Amino acid sequence: MPAKRGPKPKPVVEFPTPLTLDWVDPATFAAALVLHAVRHGDSFHHLQRAIVRQDERFDRKTLRDWAAGTKIPGTAISFTMLERIERRYRLPAGYFRAKLPESGRAVTSRERSNIPQSERRRLAWHLPHDFDQRPARERDEILDWVRMVIISGSTNYRRFQAEAMKLRYALRFPALDEMAGLAPKLGRKVAVTGAGAPAELVAEVADLIRFKTKTLTAIGEQRSGVWGDETASQKLEHLALMFGALAAAPQGEVAGLGLPVENLSMAMLVLPALWDWYLQWREARRGFYTAWEINMLGLILALTRRETGWLWQNEHLAERLVAVPPLADDAEVQSARADWRAACERMHVHALARTKEVARVARVHRDPFEPILAVLESDSPVGEYRRITTTILDRLPDADRYPKAAAEAVRGFLMLRLGLHLGVRQKNLRQLLICPRGGTPRSERQLEILKRGEMRWSAREQGWEVLIPSAAFKNASSSFFGKKPFRLLLPDFEQLYEQIEAYLSMHRGVLLGAAVDSGTFFVKTVKLSSSDAAYNQATFYEAWRLTIQRYGIYNPYTGKGAIKGLLPHGPHNVRDILATHILKQTGSYEQASYAIQDTPEMVAEHYGRFLPQDKSALAAKILNQVWAA
Repeated sequence: MPAKRGPKPKPVVEFPTPLTLDWVDPATFAAALVLHAVRHGDSFHHLQRAIVRQDERFDRKTLRDWAAGTKIPGTAISFTMLERIERRYRLPAGYFRAKLPESGRAVTSRERSNIPQSERRRLAWHLPHDFDQRPARERDEILDWVRMVIISGSTNYRRFQAEAMKLRYALRFPALDEMAGLAPKLGRKVAVTGAGAPAELVAEVADLIRFKTKTLTAIGEQRSGVWGDETASQKLEHLALMFGALAAAPQGEVAGLGLPVENLSMAMLVLPALWDWYLQWREARRGFYTAWEINMLGLILALTRRETGWLWQNEHLAERLVAVPPLADDAEVQSARADWRAACERMHVHALARTKEVARVARVHRDPFEPILAVLESDSPVGEYRRITTTILDRLPDADRYPKAAAEAVRGFLMLRLGLHLGVRQKNLRQLLICPRGGTPRSERQLEILKRGEMRWSAREQGWEVLIPSAAFKNASSSFFGKKPFRLLLPDFEQLYEQIEAYLSMHRGVLLGAAVDSGTFFVKTVKLSSSDAAYNQATFYEAWRLTIQRYGIYNPYTGKGAIKGLLPHGPHNVRDILATHILKQTGSYEQASYAIQDTPEMVAEHYGRFLPQDKSALAAKILNQVWAA
């Protein structure tokens, strides 16, 4: 075979001798790669031959693209090649990686075929870049830790919730806004395409929601208390779970009661034996009773209350009541039909007794403080939590190269910062409207009708302020408000105003894409499947939780994350952090209540984690001043 023409390829040596020892370290990755390749006399063709093994595929064009700055490494094999280049040129480990702009993306790999596709994207963000090169035992250890701590959260409640979510048994009802206008009168047939609940039951529940949410009751009706949208949505979900359990097959994993779906009705709720079955069924699933069962009993107490109960006032519901073997026979059904209000009275008395009995043995399953204990136990809980926002700023992706990732990071930063400054509930934060600088702010009356707050630029104060009418708050009747609106001027600390301006002028538009603007300050990352850019309760919680997973939880395998021991959590925990911080600093439940727009009693009962040692330390701090004088 004739020899090839041209010069012979340059022999590959493991450690080439640099042509010069004098060099200035470039700031960018592309410039650094070019500098060291030239300094060692390597063309990219030769460099590719030197670092790629025979059984590997890695195009030399990739090196040229890196050098030109048109692409940057983002896959596991790319980072492996970078490590080999660093070793070849005897550069410090991680030299090139440190010069890469933050991408806001996970390292991709083709080697993780044993991990389900649905799980890969969630896991990849939290795996070290050399994950594929580590021993199998270590890879399993990392995966177990990430799944347990970051993805699911390692609390008992989170583990229970993860298992419970695998069995979806709730009856499907239309959305709340549809339910409110479905059936002004009971008995109307309501066709709901694809809904699991029968039309008659949907009509009954719709009438209950109308009764509890309308501004004025119908003539002849009486009620005690009104449901807001959030409460109505919660009650609808609870009823869907209960009816779903009643309809589920006894032999299935849910082990329900197995009632025919067409027999389900609101009238069944007056049967004491049915409630006993449901309470015991829930206890068997969880292992103990909780406040959830007490709240459900509170619902039936309200519905059967004399004069004002919805069930008590709607005697014609009895027409759809049928026997529920083996819990209620025909005789009991006939008795209820004959004297409906007496049946409601019996159920009311029974529910009162069960409430006391369940309350005596109920346990706390979800400790709200557990995910944030690492924060609450610090001397400055707010200062500790603030480290997450600092971490986000330190790792902001390049907005020019990664516009969507940068927009999501800034949105996460603003979620946490506004949560820390405002201390409001999730609903008020996600429903916050925005009036851009130069726009006309909504009047207080307009916001009161909408039951939403607004962020606007204050020309007088020369700053961003938030105005929320008291009617928008869950505890609108609290003495904290006195029927006056909540108003707060946001402080311009640590790039807050800079990031607000960037979010409004650039990032928010990237997130919206071509979708219709919802008018809210926070908007989702709109996808093709998205129907609305505004967050709901579940999606806002997940967005907050994702920010904590990516930037808040310290990962010992990647070295990223702000706080060791932190677990995934939602926006409501910020209220615990604010209240606990002020308690540790002042010892005052009243001042702590100011931070979260509530009362000292609510802080003491639900929010503040003020332990005896914290109280003693605060007192000692004052007393020790005598000895230091």
